[in-house]
Amino acid sequence: MNDQIHPSVIAVWAALIAAVSIIPTVPIAFTGGTFSLASALIPLAGVFFGPRKGALCAAIGQIVGQFIAPHTAWLGVPTFIIGTTNAFVAGNVSRRRWAPAAGVIILGWALWYTTSIGRQAAGFPLIYYGLGLIAVFIGSFRGGVWVTSHNPVVAGIGTWLCAFAGFVGAAAVGNYLGIMLVRIPPKVWNMLVFVSPVERALFSLGSAVVGVALMQGLRKMGIPVGPQPDVDGRVGSR
Repeated sequence: MNDQIHPSVIAVWAALIAAVSIIPTVPIAFTGGTFSLASALIPLAGVFFGPRKGALCAAIGQIVGQFIAPHTAWLGVPTFIIGTTNAFVAGNVSRRRWAPAAGVIILGWALWYTTSIGRQAAGFPLIYYGLGLIAVFIGSFRGGVWVTSHNPVVAGIGTWLCAFAGFVGAAAVGNYLGIMLVRIPPKVWNMLVFVSPVERALFSLGSAVVGVALMQGLRKMGIPVGPQPDVDGRVGSR
């Protein structure tokens, strides 16, 4: 497999994730949520460098970022697990590996129902995580190829699918931790049934816009980020 990404490139991306944690967030109209540049960069770590290296990159970036901006760590130290999961899932989808990505979402879905709070908000994962699984399957079978397209619209769709799957995978883990550590009540989750998917769809759009521009620019500079062909020429498996 083609795996020629220099460790220094990954280190720079991790530093970038950490650095942008101090940039103020942008409110999202109609949802009440906020978007930060770090939110866009985290799934791109998986798309650019693959699931393992991307997850490591996101973990390091978020851990350092938590020290720089402690207010961003809403779960305390375990907050970095959410971004790490995001990059891992997005990276697997971009490499056309649906099983690990779907496994993360299904595990989070199952853990949700082990809690009394989760059972009182049973519709939340049904809609939210269900949409994430759809993105995993479409992204794994076509998105990994679309990401490499020279057409920016097609590449954007592929990147969006990878990022959305990553955000939902991260939510599947983060929401369970939110129940266990913060005890977020059922009424809040029931209010977020449709809000959360819309927010993450917008986050993913930000990742797609940033990701397509950077991926095409870095490739022109000779830095081979994103899915690469195997020795047999099959795109998107690395």
